[in-house]
Amino acid sequence: MLREITVTRYVTPLHTGGSVPGVVEADDLGTYVLKFTGSAQGVKALVAEIVVGELARRLGLRFPELVLARFDPAVAADEPHQEVQDLLRASAGVNLGMDFLPGAADFTPEVAEVFPVDPLEAGRIVWLDALTVNVDRTVHSANLMVWPTFGTAPPRLWLIDHGAALVFHHRWDAAAPEKAYDFRHHALGGHGPDTRAADAELSPQVTEELLREVLALVPDAWLTTDFASPDEARDAYVTYLLARARASEAWLPTDFPSRDELAAADARRAAATERGRPAWLKRVPDLHGKPGAERDWSAHLG
Repeated sequence: MLREITVTRYVTPLHTGGSVPGVVEADDLGTYVLKFTGSAQGVKALVAEIVVGELARRLGLRFPELVLARFDPAVAADEPHQEVQDLLRASAGVNLGMDFLPGAADFTPEVAEVFPVDPLEAGRIVWLDALTVNVDRTVHSANLMVWPTFGTAPPRLWLIDHGAALVFHHRWDAAAPEKAYDFRHHALGGHGPDTRAADAELSPQVTEELLREVLALVPDAWLTTDFASPDEARDAYVTYLLARARASEAWLPTDFPSRDELAAADARRAAATERGRPAWLKRVPDLHGKPGAERDWSAHLG
């Protein structure tokens, strides 16, 4: 089971994602990024967070600890934004917390240009994303953090935010385990990911026993959206992911554009946008493809 905590303080909402998670403190004296059951993405996003994150951890990738967090909206009574308050009131009970990485920095395109990533590590991350159909780790939305960014320990890549993965669980009747997806614009595509070596290493590790261990971590109440019982839902996830792991030759991403090719494609896209603008709009800066503000959340902590 995932460790359980109780939220004691709501620090601040994070507006960097559509689900508006919040930074909270808990009775174990830890600080967490809390993802809410009442968000527009629903509990399937939380299922994806647990399944992909805990699978990543068992395959040797870095991922912050997940906890089940008991949340009482009363601890956030001073939150001034009505929309956030509506979300919090709709999320009373058990939610999902992810360990907060103080001072962590986004893996932006600028960081990617200088941060060294081993091709095998890049290959492992791309392989995991392809296995779990995570379509939300692109060059402009990496969902990767660099941490630590101070002290003596060397900075490392950490995986976060897998709520958009497992796209098959939104349409079970159309789920095809061997289906290939376009991962050419993956955030690590410019680091020469060795996906074949990663496949040879990781595919044999994805066993029925491992998948059942991971699915057992998901609360029963989050698994009955499409199925009559939690056990039936767990069987469906295990069956699909096991079949997909065995069909890796059909979906394994191997063709990635270079950084220069990606930059040229961005330049062509920006030029096309500029040509299509009326004269008065040409004076407006083109922010297409620019990353959002870095998510250094430490300033919010008292």
